[in-house]
Amino acid sequence: FANRLHQAYHRLPHVITVHATLIHQNKVIPAVRMFNMVVSVESQTDVKKPIEPPIKKLEPKLLQGEIVVNEVNFVRKCISAESSQDDLWGKLICTNFKVSFIPQDAPPKQKSKLSHLLLGEHDIPLTCLEQVVTVNDTKGKKKVLGSNQKLKFNPTELILYCKDLRIIRFCFDEAGPESAKKVCLAIAHYSHPADLQLLFGFEYQGRRYHESKGGRVNGSTPRGGLRTPIFDRPSDWDWEIKRTGASEWRVCSINESYAISTSLPEYIVVPVSLADQDLKRYSIFFTDQRIPLWCWNHPNGSALVRMASISDPLQQKKIDQKVFTAITKSHPQRSEVIRSDLDKCLPNIQDIQNAFVKVRQICVIDPFEESEERWLSSIENSRWLEYVRAFLKHSAEIVYHLDGKNASVVLQEEEDRDLNCVVSSLVQLMLDPHHRSLIGFQTLVQKEWVMAGHRFLDRCNHLKKNDKEELKSPLFMLFLDCVWQMMNQYPAAFEFTEAYLTVLSDSMWIPLFSTFLFNSPKQRAQHLMDFAKNKAIPQGEDHVVYFPPVWDWSQQFSTKDQTLFNNPMYVGKGAACVQNGEVKTFRRTKV
Repeated sequence: FANRLHQAYHRLPHVITVHATLIHQNKVIPAVRMFNMVVSVESQTDVKKPIEPPIKKLEPKLLQGEIVVNEVNFVRKCISAESSQDDLWGKLICTNFKVSFIPQDAPPKQKSKLSHLLLGEHDIPLTCLEQVVTVNDTKGKKKVLGSNQKLKFNPTELILYCKDLRIIRFCFDEAGPESAKKVCLAIAHYSHPADLQLLFGFEYQGRRYHESKGGRVNGSTPRGGLRTPIFDRPSDWDWEIKRTGASEWRVCSINESYAISTSLPEYIVVPVSLADQDLKRYSIFFTDQRIPLWCWNHPNGSALVRMASISDPLQQKKIDQKVFTAITKSHPQRSEVIRSDLDKCLPNIQDIQNAFVKVRQICVIDPFEESEERWLSSIENSRWLEYVRAFLKHSAEIVYHLDGKNASVVLQEEEDRDLNCVVSSLVQLMLDPHHRSLIGFQTLVQKEWVMAGHRFLDRCNHLKKNDKEELKSPLFMLFLDCVWQMMNQYPAAFEFTEAYLTVLSDSMWIPLFSTFLFNSPKQRAQHLMDFAKNKAIPQGEDHVVYFPPVWDWSQQFSTKDQTLFNNPMYVGKGAACVQNGEVKTFRRTKV
């Protein structure tokens, strides 16, 4: 079934094309490439299969702090839509971290698959669940379960709709009805926690820290050996200024202790010519006091800057003039500054969410046989491909101004926490070979998403937010899709692989790392400080050590498996990327 979906996507020559641009050594190579997607679906079947009751004792592998909440034996996991021959029998378990299925007789593992150190092949993190549905075939009843809800019938089936587009189905043909009901209710309850501190990562990392303490006392390395900068200290920003040659920009500390803005990092980069007292005075006129934030410098001196909207229209002209004058002074040629208002030229977060819901409906919910004839038009009508194209196209236009016209660009968005994250990241990927290396890409995500205050907690819907559905939106997934497009256009230009992007996307739904759990740097700092206090972690200990980010991949994969993140065709930062001959100057192409 998944293969048929994959083949169908390869039959999309007319749906949509996107233009993107990559630059190596000031050479610009425009190209056009198709969108593609692979969806992993575990399908449904109604055919019952007679079995011999399992006799082998099935026990789950539990992490530190993980406990079994409920379990049920003699469960059938449906694998194939055509036949029940491939179905697996075993035990279904709900813990405080995951839904775990332990097969009675597990099939041989594929050698090419990544082996996850924290999750088994049939495990699903509770935070990955979008919807929990129980079914009773005999009574014709179906119920979507939420937390603290009652179930008035004994379920014969459990269907789990996942945020990563999987559908996983279990049947309780031979299971005890009361045990089946209890495990369904437990899964629904624990997959929608009401409070951030109830996410399993807080329990797990506290236990892990203390249990591994002895091995860290002698010979501990700075930041736990992490090579990706976190941008929570001035030295990380100084390094980035030096790397990009932004000599007319400086690290500013007016937001220490989040005194100015609760959603900005404590340290930001601003023009040398702007004084701290002026920034403090201007900050009250920006949405959430988000003063302009430097992103990157081009070798020609032009700068990429992002900022929130100015809330007071009476002050807008005056503040714009001050900010734009300071950015102009930072350019060696005193070139003009161009403003790009993303709210006016790109889809909003609700548009993106609606498109994603339609894609999910088409790919994993509608029966494929019934929808095959209209599948291509349905994908096009979802507008997801149109939005991917729009972000790539607009980013290429920003590249034209920065690289072709030597002009600095200010990206403006009302709150500066969603669309700006996508566009600023794509522009830097197109222009800077460093960000197409693995460490450079992680640096980019940490800087432009995590520390810039993207609302991962709300956008990923980690908590029970029945009254705030409008906060959900897959901005980061859209960004990864755009990156995938460019990787396919320039297969030798990126150090990382499609497997790496998949693993990074999957990590959003594993609540064990600090990267994707919070809405802002302040929220992260506050929760981690409370966490350290509650878990008796010594004051002054680095949070990267006691609650690490996702960039420490050794937590999830062996060194051998991590080699699958590396692209063997990668030409390196210093080598030119040439496609269809050498392009010496940027030529703006119509899309």
